[in-house]
Amino acid sequence: MAAEPADRVYCGLICHNVSKRHNIGTLVRSAAAFGVTEVCLTGSRQFNTFGSHGAAEYVSYRYFPSLQECCACLKSERGCRIVGIEITDDAAQIQEHPFSGPTAFMLGNEGTGLSQGQVQLCDTFVYIQQYGAGTASLNVSVAASIVLHHFALWAGYQERSRHGEKFDVGERPMRRAPRGTVPLTEGEMEAERQRRAARKACDGGRLLDGGSPESSAGQELFEAA
Repeated sequence: MAAEPADRVYCGLICHNVSKRHNIGTLVRSAAAFGVTEVCLTGSRQFNTFGSHGAAEYVSYRYFPSLQECCACLKSERGCRIVGIEITDDAAQIQEHPFSGPTAFMLGNEGTGLSQGQVQLCDTFVYIQQYGAGTASLNVSVAASIVLHHFALWAGYQERSRHGEKFDVGERPMRRAPRGTVPLTEGEMEAERQRRAARKACDGGRLLDGGSPESSAGQELFEAA
């Protein structure tokens, strides 16, 4: 994964309760295009990369067991404001760029928007103005693309170099986990090693599931929590 510029303002994308699984892939593609620092997934480590067109390899991911833990961690570690993408009475128009620093954007469900629980975790809201009468709302991945583009403009992200009609794509990073899986952190991997060692000791040197530590460690380390 290419290192982020040290002075780049943090931008996170929180994916929770996105009902159409293929939308994760298109969200990841937008995250790669607009310089998102990391995509935060809650509930499951697995996600569908369909629609990412290879961009999934260029994005950093972070997994949280719950949405509450995700928001609390981003606030304490990154100093983030949690910004919901939703039409509310106090939502600011996205073109006003109502940002002040590190920001994590909360996405809602395609059909129902943000849940009440999600709303309560947000510090503020933004919405995208519409001018036609044909639809009540935008697809979640389209809405995210517009919002992320505006944030990149506000934060002053440097435009990617271009050749011809395309932007330059960086060297493909080394994959640290199976495709469509958020890799374990070093702390999580160490905890898993300790758990497996304890299981082995309790079973006289054999794993309770009948496998050997060497043959199954690689796969189990990347299973969903």
